[in-house]
Amino acid sequence: MAALFNFRLEFILFFLCIFPVAFSDELQTLLSIKSSLLYPTTSNVFKNWEPKTPSCNFTGITCNSDGEVKEIELSSQGISGGFPFDKICDLKSLERLSLGYNSLSGEVTGDLNNCVKLMYLDVGNNQFTGTFPDVSKLTELTHFYANNSGFTGKFPWNSFDNMSKLVVLSVGDNQFDRTPFPEVILKLRNLNWLYLSNCQLEGEIPEGIGNLSELIDLELSMNHFTGEIPKGITKLKKLWQLELYENELTGKLPVGFGNLTNLGYFDASTNYLYGDLSEIRYLDQLVSLQLLQNQFSGEVPAELGEFKKLVNVSLYTNKLTGQLPMKLGSWANFDFIDVSENNFTGPIPPDMCKRGTMRGLLILQNNFTGGIPESYANCMSMERIRVSKNSLSGVIPAGIWGLPKLEIIDVAMNDFEGSITADIGRAKTLGEIYVANNRFSGELPSEISKATSLVRIDCSNNQFSGEIPGTIGELKKIGNLYLQNNKFSGSIPNSLGSCVSLSEINMAKNSLSGTIPVSLGSLPTLTSLNLSENQLSGQIPTSLSNLKLNLLAFSNNQLTGAIPDSLAIDAYKGSFAGNNGLCSQNIKNFRRCYGESGKPKEWYTLLICLLVALIVVLVSFAGYLYFKKKGHKENETSLKQNSWNTKSFHILTFTEDEILDGIKHDNLIGKGGSGSVYRVQLSDGTDFAVKHIWTSDSGNRKISGTTSPMLRKPGKKSKEFEAEVETLSSIRHVNVVKLYCSITSDDSSLLVYEYLPNGSLWDRLHTCKKMLLDWETRYEIALGAAKGLGYLHHGCDKPVIHRDVKSSNILLDEFCKPRIADFGLAKIAQADSTKDSTHVIAGTHGYIAPEYGYTRKVNEKSDVYSFGVVLMELISGKRPIEPEYGENGNIVTWVSSKLQSKESLLSIVDSSIPEVFKEDAIKVLRIAIVCTARLPTLRPTMRNVVKMLEDAEPCGLVGIIVSKDDGSNKAEQLKDHTKM
Repeated sequence: MAALFNFRLEFILFFLCIFPVAFSDELQTLLSIKSSLLYPTTSNVFKNWEPKTPSCNFTGITCNSDGEVKEIELSSQGISGGFPFDKICDLKSLERLSLGYNSLSGEVTGDLNNCVKLMYLDVGNNQFTGTFPDVSKLTELTHFYANNSGFTGKFPWNSFDNMSKLVVLSVGDNQFDRTPFPEVILKLRNLNWLYLSNCQLEGEIPEGIGNLSELIDLELSMNHFTGEIPKGITKLKKLWQLELYENELTGKLPVGFGNLTNLGYFDASTNYLYGDLSEIRYLDQLVSLQLLQNQFSGEVPAELGEFKKLVNVSLYTNKLTGQLPMKLGSWANFDFIDVSENNFTGPIPPDMCKRGTMRGLLILQNNFTGGIPESYANCMSMERIRVSKNSLSGVIPAGIWGLPKLEIIDVAMNDFEGSITADIGRAKTLGEIYVANNRFSGELPSEISKATSLVRIDCSNNQFSGEIPGTIGELKKIGNLYLQNNKFSGSIPNSLGSCVSLSEINMAKNSLSGTIPVSLGSLPTLTSLNLSENQLSGQIPTSLSNLKLNLLAFSNNQLTGAIPDSLAIDAYKGSFAGNNGLCSQNIKNFRRCYGESGKPKEWYTLLICLLVALIVVLVSFAGYLYFKKKGHKENETSLKQNSWNTKSFHILTFTEDEILDGIKHDNLIGKGGSGSVYRVQLSDGTDFAVKHIWTSDSGNRKISGTTSPMLRKPGKKSKEFEAEVETLSSIRHVNVVKLYCSITSDDSSLLVYEYLPNGSLWDRLHTCKKMLLDWETRYEIALGAAKGLGYLHHGCDKPVIHRDVKSSNILLDEFCKPRIADFGLAKIAQADSTKDSTHVIAGTHGYIAPEYGYTRKVNEKSDVYSFGVVLMELISGKRPIEPEYGENGNIVTWVSSKLQSKESLLSIVDSSIPEVFKEDAIKVLRIAIVCTARLPTLRPTMRNVVKMLEDAEPCGLVGIIVSKDDGSNKAEQLKDHTKM
């Protein structure tokens, strides 16, 4: 007995001696992990990871009953740096390692294979590099997350051969090499969640997918799958979510699809699926049905109207017919419906907002009849109403105009009547109004000025009358104002000069009288002004000379006097016709200006000019003497008061003071929606372009002396400034404008760029600075710009979406080599980019991709569309928006209308391009047509656009574009890509 007691005592002493060493080793391992990582100073994650603290008490650490580390939970902690995977498996009892949603970098090494007890591994949503290692020895794994972590190359699918216990496998959102569906996954019979979206899978989805009978969630979206949806999917009776969107699937929904009676979320959008939706009628557990951008036909099953859980329906851009079920959306907290671009008929279901939760009613471009049901006037949750291009009629329920969360109301191209009511004054979030092409009448209510979030108003082609409200100047965010072809009378409000964001004004074909307001000349971003076919009188204000207009139209009014010389240019040819009282010394074939005696008035005009010049010189000299001393001290004091912060992104050969000294009115070379640009020349003759992005309180400041007062008043840095710096600071590409540095203080935001002497492509194609560009030069501009944009999309760590690609944002150096510029709207692509502000229009009218009107989302394919428009400008020499395109037309629709024959196709090409290069121009035109395809999935990537342009290198050979035998077929093929 004593011997047994002694043995037990010795064993206990041995145990006590050994295990403290083991526990000490685990403590050192954890402290080593901490020392390898970077984390925010404000984070508490490692606050108690200290040598004197027991490791089992560390934040994020869980131990087993023996005091050994069992779980590490460090997800979503803002951690960065390289994780020491070579040390983590020293924790021999580790079963759970969670590192997801951080910014970890470097490689994930094969040392993980030593963590043989791991059951849960999450390295997803990080910034690793390289290929994912072979982890085939982790046979105990039940949950494996490696999605969206930057992995590339060949994925070791064979790792899963022995992982029969896997319940969750998530490896999507990694750009692996193209590969077929990995058959080894079909052996994982315990899987209930399989996430393989956006990881470059191709070929057909295998029939064997039906053997994974435990699947609840199957996500295969954003790949390159072809063929039909396999019938095997119909065996997955437990399936709750099925995501197949953005592939190249064809065929019908498989027979038996209705057997998936547990399916709650089904999204097969943006494929080539066709046939009817009859199988859907059995899926009464559906919460969300997303089948947009396919080729489905037939009617929506009536049973959908009885689905008790249905809250989202997106079926837009199909070929569906018939009526929507009248009870649709009336049972649950319905969210939105989008069935646009189909052939639906009948009335709008009245009860989709019955529970007060509906956010979106989008049914545009169908054949719906009747009116908007009165019930929607009480839908306080509604954000977007788009019912344009239907056969709707009647009066819009008054309450709709004033819905408190409404962001856009689009009822254009119907047969509505009545008026816009005073309720609109309550619509504080309303950004856009489209009521064009209806029979609206009455006055525009003055209360519209209280809807201060408005950025676009289109009331064109109606019967509105009365005066334009004088309070319209309170709409500081308004960018586009279309009131043409109505019965407006009275004068144009002078207050329009306060709408500092206006870029387009169209008031043509009304009965407006009085003079053109001088205040319009102070609008910093105005590019289009159409006041033709009214009864305006008086002289054209010289203040309009300050504007940089792409379109100016004053024809058929009663204007008198001399046309300001700066407006009497070829770019505005025809803009002044039908004004018998106008005269000009500069416009050919236009009435010359004469004095009262009937003799030329040049001599007394010259005398008056000399007298005025003399007075100006005397006053200026006196002012100079007065302000020189005072102003010098004031400016010097102002500069000394600022604390400057310079962030350089290239080697600098200048100082802050040299740049600041150049910010003066004499050096101003351009104004845009977000600020001013100056040409600053150093003493050695080097030029730089310096952009000042206006802060919230500096937009109306003027520049005087040698230093701008805008450098004196504190203001918040704009989002445009932050976006531009974030985007350009790390970019190095010959076709992207070079940002040398940013210079900021509490009240100033300056960006210093390389100076490009040839200005923008827009200037060289469309303005008085127009130059004759031969085809080789146009081609090189197209290819260079494509390479720059391709680098943004494919060459950066994360894709950069420009969001405002247009010819005025393509700058040219002295050799006409292009640079992509102006990144004020750019954004870094995120995994979840679900919502852009309605009140910031992402893009420029004429360049915006059509899908933006539905979703407000932009991606790389939106940039591709805009680039296609630029190509059409280069080929045709025309602007994106021209009067000849017709109402609501643009260059894309115009090109589409020219594809019927060889002759009309050739007529698109700019007449200044020699015949020998027209074949080459047509090659690029075909690329432009594909880039502007209606469906984003039909557009190529910018990487492919570059390849296609390289293949279209000018050869100078005269050739026939399409032969007589196959001309019609090719024309039809081109038309398919440009369907509007």
